[in-house]
Amino acid sequence: MAKKRNNRIYLIVGLIAVIILGKFIFSTASFFPFFFQLLFNKNIELKHKDDEINILLLGIGGVNHEGPELTDTIIFASLNTKTNKITMVPIPRDLYVPDLKGKINIAYSDGEAKRKGGGLILTEAIVEKILNQSVDYGIQIDFDGFIEAVDQMGGLDINVEQTFDDYEYPIDGKENDVCGHKEEELEELATASSQLEAFSCRYKHIRFEKGLIHMNGEKALEYVRSRHALGPEGSDFARNRRQEKVIKAFKDKVFSLEILTNPGKIINLYSIIKGSIDTDIKDTEFDDFVRLLGKMKTAKIQTAILDAGDSAKSREGLLMNPEPNEFNGGWVLIPRKGAQNFSEIQQYVACQLNQETCPVSKSP
Repeated sequence: MAKKRNNRIYLIVGLIAVIILGKFIFSTASFFPFFFQLLFNKNIELKHKDDEINILLLGIGGVNHEGPELTDTIIFASLNTKTNKITMVPIPRDLYVPDLKGKINIAYSDGEAKRKGGGLILTEAIVEKILNQSVDYGIQIDFDGFIEAVDQMGGLDINVEQTFDDYEYPIDGKENDVCGHKEEELEELATASSQLEAFSCRYKHIRFEKGLIHMNGEKALEYVRSRHALGPEGSDFARNRRQEKVIKAFKDKVFSLEILTNPGKIINLYSIIKGSIDTDIKDTEFDDFVRLLGKMKTAKIQTAILDAGDSAKSREGLLMNPEPNEFNGGWVLIPRKGAQNFSEIQQYVACQLNQETCPVSKSP
């Protein structure tokens, strides 16, 4: 009797296992070609020039944010497989682009408004013209997808170089909150010198202590998005350094043994990214990208900075802030040689990509 009972239990357990396994196989069938290519095809067949593959990385707010398709982060990344080096060029979102008659952060939104898929096409074309470098692939990810991806990997360990506070970090969903003001007050408050004082309910205080911090997705996003920190961390230069740290930590975590030996995490990560990005990478090329990044997991990352410099440290920049009335009253950045002249930026970026010493010359 006991033997029959055990056999019945084994049968039930076996059926449950088959059902779960069958559901898993059915739901992940699209991954089989991906994993087959990943395991057995060792060639990397991606479009590129010589030994460089250039990728444009874009970060947008997404559906739950004001200006959901405005790019908050724009990074040109060149992966050199010969020198095992990744050169990142963060492009300030406030950079004025004559062809757009506005800031570069509207390029993706304008392109999408014209036709689905036009956002990447237009932004890539604009970046190619600014830097005089080809863009082979583009990847746009929204904030929610970034948070989920970091959380799925168990968070990131980031070494914060110095303590900083930001009292003007935007609260999602409160971008247009009137903060209790009457309607007749809003027009005057909209032009107030301090939006923090006028609309304090739209912002929150974030603080990062110096030292190694384990960050979840939301904390990591705050770390890279902060733009109004007090002191040196409030500069574009510092923000670019923080972005570099997070990208490196993300890369290292993806290719750690913990992730690579866990098919469930790989599949979940793939699903999250797949649902939160817009990219012109073909499905048949994803395995090539995994092999490419695996090949470059020990690559040195360097950042080429495009900003207005730092007068306190006698550091020259390639950009400048013109008078607001020249650009419809808006706060923008333009090349220091003029809004239409990107030649100095192009020379600097080319120099960085060619492994040369590239000092920024004194102001013209």
